[in-house]
Amino acid sequence: MSDFFSTFTPAEIDRITAAGTRVTLPEGWSPIWERTPADKAYVVLSGEVSIRVKGQEIARVGAGDIVGEAAIVNGSLRTASIVALTPLDLLHLSAETVRTLSAEMPVFRDALRMRVDERVAG
Repeated sequence: MSDFFSTFTPAEIDRITAAGTRVTLPEGWSPIWERTPADKAYVVLSGEVSIRVKGQEIARVGAGDIVGEAAIVNGSLRTASIVALTPLDLLHLSAETVRTLSAEMPVFRDALRMRVDERVAG
């Protein structure tokens, strides 16, 4: 899986970054829980997270990747939880921000869809 930000130009990255809010979380925290509403997504700026289904790790992702986007794109409940394996620096994107960026930036919408399709296939 490629770095989510590798899809974008520097100007597009600036636009996405400006639309979100930077947050830090300590190791062990779980900002997204399985079977909850899709109200946010995060781009991992630094650190590593575990993606878990029913408590079992199915993947790990790190800097440059996005988590929480699938349920927003699919209009569904969360299919997995994420847990911080290290301290995290994140870009918080509300569901509304994700929808706005998708409408205003077709490249963002397409990158999200590609990422969701990769995760479903993988």
